[in-house]
Amino acid sequence: MTYIGRFAPSPTGPLHFGSLIAAFASFLDARANGGKWLLRIEDLDPPREQTGAKEQFPKILDAFGLYWDEELSFQSKRHHYYQDALDTLLSEHYAYRCDCSRKEILARSNSSTYDRHCLLNPPNNDAQCAIRIKCKNISISFNDQIQGPYLSSLSQSGDFVVYRRDNLYAYLLAVVVDDYLQGVTHVVRGSDLLNETPRQIHLQQLLDYPTPAYAHIPVASNTQGQKLSKQTFAPALKLDNIVPSLFNVLVFLDQQPPSELLDASRDEIIRWGIENWDLEKISQTLAKPVDRSE
Repeated sequence: MTYIGRFAPSPTGPLHFGSLIAAFASFLDARANGGKWLLRIEDLDPPREQTGAKEQFPKILDAFGLYWDEELSFQSKRHHYYQDALDTLLSEHYAYRCDCSRKEILARSNSSTYDRHCLLNPPNNDAQCAIRIKCKNISISFNDQIQGPYLSSLSQSGDFVVYRRDNLYAYLLAVVVDDYLQGVTHVVRGSDLLNETPRQIHLQQLLDYPTPAYAHIPVASNTQGQKLSKQTFAPALKLDNIVPSLFNVLVFLDQQPPSELLDASRDEIIRWGIENWDLEKISQTLAKPVDRSE
C-alpha cells in the first residue's frame, strides 16, 4: 500500500520545538516507509491566526530540510469540499442543526455535554445554527501505533459540532475530508489530539471514508506539565541551531542518536533519522518535559 503522511499546523502562532517534534516525526515515518509527506496549513479560524505565520511555516520547514511532496495546501481554499461533506451528513440524517449557545446548554443540564435539545426541538429555518453529529450509543475503538488500544464512548461526550454558529467549518470535519481527499494513509501527530481521533473515525465511517493508521507521539511540555504552545509562551524555532534542534527531537522521540551527530550536517542527521527510524522505540506516554529554552 502506498504510504502518504502529512504535517498540518495551524497558523495561530510561530512554529516551536513542539511543532518541530510533530513535523520531524511524521516526516521520518513517511520517508522511512518510502512514502510521501504532505504539508497542509489548517487556516480555518481567521480570528485566531497570527499575521504572517502561515507564510513563514514553509520557509522554516525548508530551512530544517523537511521537504514536502506535492503542492502546499491551505484549508481556507477548500471550503467547497467541506460543504459537500456537510450536505451529505445532513441529507443522510447523520447531522442536525442547532442554535443553542453554551450558556443555554449549561443552564438546562448543568453540563457542557449537549442534551440534544435541537434534535427534539428543531430551530427555525432562518436561525443561525451550528451543525452537530449524532453520537447516541456510539463507541469507537482503534489501535494506536504508539499509545496502544483506545476505546471511547462518543455518547458520553455528546453530539459534536462540525459547523459553527459563526459560519466556520470545524477542524474535525475539515481534517477528515482533507485526509480522505489527499489519500492520507498514516497520521503521526501529537497525543493532544488522541481524544479527537474517535470523533474523526466516526465521521470517516459516516462518510464511507477509509480510516488511516494513527500514531500519537508524546507532546513536549514545560516544567509545569503544560503543552508547549503559543499560550504557554513557547519560543519560536531558531534557524541558527538547526542541527542541535533536530538532534534533540531524535532524543525526545527515543531514537537514541549517537552524540557524534551533533557535529554532522543537517542533511546527515536527517539521513540518520530516516535510516534508523523506529516507531516502536517511542515512549507510550502522553507528554514529556523539555527545557523551555529549546
